[in-house]
Amino acid sequence: IGNHSAGKSSFINWYIEEHVQRTGVAIETQGFSFVTSGRRRESLTGNATLHLYPHFKPLQEMPGVVDYLSTEISTSKQKKFPLVTFVDSPGLVDGDMSYPFDVNEAILWLSDLTDMVFVFFDPIGQALCKRTLNIVEKISEKHSERMRFYLSKADEAGHESDRQRVMMQIVQELCKRPGLNRTGFDMPTIYIPNPTKPNRCVNQIEEVCKDIEKTINQTIQNTLNTLEKDCERIGELVDEAIMSDNCAKSGNYRAYIKGGFLYLMTITLPIALILNLVAGIMSDSLQKDLLGKEGHEMLKLYLAPVRTFWRGIPSDYQVYAGVFLLLLTLALLGMARIFSKTSPTLSRKQRRALLDKQEYVRSVVKAKKKALYTEYLQQTVSDHDL
Repeated sequence: IGNHSAGKSSFINWYIEEHVQRTGVAIETQGFSFVTSGRRRESLTGNATLHLYPHFKPLQEMPGVVDYLSTEISTSKQKKFPLVTFVDSPGLVDGDMSYPFDVNEAILWLSDLTDMVFVFFDPIGQALCKRTLNIVEKISEKHSERMRFYLSKADEAGHESDRQRVMMQIVQELCKRPGLNRTGFDMPTIYIPNPTKPNRCVNQIEEVCKDIEKTINQTIQNTLNTLEKDCERIGELVDEAIMSDNCAKSGNYRAYIKGGFLYLMTITLPIALILNLVAGIMSDSLQKDLLGKEGHEMLKLYLAPVRTFWRGIPSDYQVYAGVFLLLLTLALLGMARIFSKTSPTLSRKQRRALLDKQEYVRSVVKAKKKALYTEYLQQTVSDHDL
């Protein structure tokens, strides 16, 4: 990021050794341009960019951003470019300059996803652009460790004394802001080297390349470490899901028992009353003919408590008793429905799939992570250290 004509696009072109970004004194970059490595040279529009980088789709919620979003795909293999994606931001200016979208919000959102934030200050007079300083201060509040400050186009600053004066002005302005006033502040001088125009100014642009390479290596380590933590977390989540499923099945078993008992009581009471009513209407001889002598005796034994209970109720209160028994039956039915509620559980297929994924993560992915870490370290240390 930086004010317009700060050399952002020129640096990208120099790094990949290909002219993919327009450069000039005017505001050439009006939107966000992603510069990445690919199989063939191609330019993508906003929607195609979001298909290439689906994790940037929240940019669609910012009005106007997608129309000013593009991607430049280069076949360059220079330096570490195949492992890097640059995000070239619009040149920042003060005053009446209006952007077709909220440039501050978009830059702050993108800064949350990047590994490094390069801030280019040019020595021509726009370095102290308030919009740039405001954005830089907000990013620094959250991601100060990602930020790198550079005095770009240092070869155009005149003599060494002029460069020192410009740097002092920039540093003084930065130190006025609490979010940027920190120890260990560094602002190397960089410019695009030109063999036809030798310059005695110290050029630390190669240090930028080393910083990028260092960040790539750190990102690889962080990614592999995160992979291991994610594998462990997936294993824990599967164990928790299986344990929760076991608890749910146990709870469902208890619910079946309680619900079944209440349902049994619910149907037993009405059936007993109905049988008692029917038995009272039918004669004993007819009951013996239909049920047999043993069946008749069993029926009498079953209905004896019901008859005793019913006969003990005065005839004037039997209607009330009938209403009470009806309400009791409905209450038992409601309780049965409540206590028989079950929790959802995993099917055998789902349970097997979870365990298979857990086994795959622990046996395959973690082993792959270990192999990747070994391969990465082999590029750095000697074999006997491994």
